[in-house]
Amino acid sequence: MGIITKKNSAQPRIVQVKAKHFNSLKVAVAAVLIIVMVLMTTIARLSTQTLAQRQENSRLQSQIAALQGQIDKEAQDELLVNAEKEGNRSKAVSYIQDIQGKLKTINNYLSKRGLRGVSFRKINVGDKPKSDTKLYADFSNYLDRLVNNIAYVPMGYPKLSSFTSFFGSRGNPFDFGGREFHPGIDFAGHRGDPVKCTASGRVIFAGRAGGYGNCIKIRHANNIETWYGHLSKINVKDGQRVTVGDMIGKVGSTGRSTGPHLHYEIRKNGQPVNPKQYLSLNM
Repeated sequence: MGIITKKNSAQPRIVQVKAKHFNSLKVAVAAVLIIVMVLMTTIARLSTQTLAQRQENSRLQSQIAALQGQIDKEAQDELLVNAEKEGNRSKAVSYIQDIQGKLKTINNYLSKRGLRGVSFRKINVGDKPKSDTKLYADFSNYLDRLVNNIAYVPMGYPKLSSFTSFFGSRGNPFDFGGREFHPGIDFAGHRGDPVKCTASGRVIFAGRAGGYGNCIKIRHANNIETWYGHLSKINVKDGQRVTVGDMIGKVGSTGRSTGPHLHYEIRKNGQPVNPKQYLSLNM
């Protein structure tokens, strides 16, 4: 009897404990489901808001672009109207034509030296560009190209001094009574006087070169080279880029020389040409 009573009295406790665990599990599951639903709702709402914001940003950007285009067009139209009313545009084009005439003369000088000038579109008063600003910008670009081309054309004096010998046939200073061909111009000078390059380009030789002594050779546009001989000092090296006016060396009397001076040559397609025609734009 005692054993049966103990079994009967323990069974309800086990059932009661299991029921409590089950109820706790249901509460936990319900809580998790609620949290998941809240998160999903929040995510959905945020996605909707983000999409709406993107659409709104896109719409605003389109409006801004349209307004900017309208403003630019109105500004250009106003510029042209005002210019035409005041006659400024006609005057401006007339000035440009006058400048173009002078630049054409410069191109002719370059052409006589065997150099290719810079082509440009002739502007007529009747032309209707989008705006005066565009007209000036196009012309400014042309001027930039011309200036850049001129920078790479040998022009002027590598040393400001008198001449001691010219291009062509001359008396041989080492053989009195004999004649020789002199492929450049000699400038008078003192040892150590600065020597400047006459055009921008790249140094293709800097060193000893037989009768030239210490010599610098620079290659420029249009297959033109300038040579500087008898130097006492060389300030550049092979492959170096130089700009017109740079001091590349100093006057000396190295090589086949009777005294301090600068020998200056210009060569086109490998052949010496008279440097005199490159000393100024006047022919």
